[in-house]
Amino acid sequence: MFTAVEAGRAYGLDARLDDRGRLLAAPDRPLLGWERKPHGWCREEACLPAARAAAAETPGGVDVAAFAGLVGKVAVIDPDERAVAFAEGAAQALGADEAPDFTLDGVALSDLRGRKVALVFWASWCGCRYDLPAWQERHAALEGDGLTVVSVALDRSAADARPWIEEAKVTHPALVDAEGVAAELYNVINVPTVVWIDEEGRIVRPQDSQTATDLFRSMNGLDSEASHAALRRWVLDRDPGLTAAEVREHLRVPTAEERRARAHARLAVWLAREGRAAAARRHLDEAAALAPHDVAIRRGLMALTGEDPFGDAYFALRDELERSGVPIYRPLPL
Repeated sequence: MFTAVEAGRAYGLDARLDDRGRLLAAPDRPLLGWERKPHGWCREEACLPAARAAAAETPGGVDVAAFAGLVGKVAVIDPDERAVAFAEGAAQALGADEAPDFTLDGVALSDLRGRKVALVFWASWCGCRYDLPAWQERHAALEGDGLTVVSVALDRSAADARPWIEEAKVTHPALVDAEGVAAELYNVINVPTVVWIDEEGRIVRPQDSQTATDLFRSMNGLDSEASHAALRRWVLDRDPGLTAAEVREHLRVPTAEERRARAHARLAVWLAREGRAAAARRHLDEAAALAPHDVAIRRGLMALTGEDPFGDAYFALRDELERSGVPIYRPLPL
């Protein structure tokens, strides 16, 4: 028996390793929510034809990693810990035409269809936590004109984010992405990151480094007033934002390495919560090797290994990225 780790849940998976190192699951049991039918594997209305599914089927069982690829997932297997983690794969690639939907804390992004949405990713391990009251002010000022700010904390514990949410006295949807679901869908590699979504659910400004105050401008070089003015133009002056072609040009679609890094990170979080610190560290190192630029993983998960995300480990990470010419913040033209 292995433990399967997906976004928001971990469960037992009836599977074994064969002599080639493949993880084989029982063919008569559901796998990733799909069930074997006479004509193929099905989940709700969707079906994977038997001819395609055959690529993952062996006499000894279903090759879990191969099957995951067929249904748009990436699998990372740890034989020693008897665990496998899954992350979204190419089938869920981010696109300009429709913003990926998600539900956190009982709020679905699609519930806001018909309104403009400023999707604001932040975290308690980032100085951008001090911007939350200012984002609330922007929400309050522009809510009557059709804007909803939705803030999403990338904290792995809701308890870390809640004090900052309560202090900001928010009235906008303030969500906590403890399992990295929304961050994965929107390929958020650092915070603060803001995405604009129009009334029809289309992305009109993709992942943009924006702040709502100038508290750390000397460090990040970001102009909060410029982003505020752009937001007001979009809401009040009906500025359409970027065209679909421009969105596609700037959209940061996750690479295969980034997707695999997220699976390693998901497994690391589960292992850390299970008290398996050494194994968690190993998967964090794998994630860092695959996506060294992903600050949301590397800084956001420092606490798992006892490192201070505001201390020496973070500044060492900054120095490493700067020496490598990797931008820490990635603002779009305003």
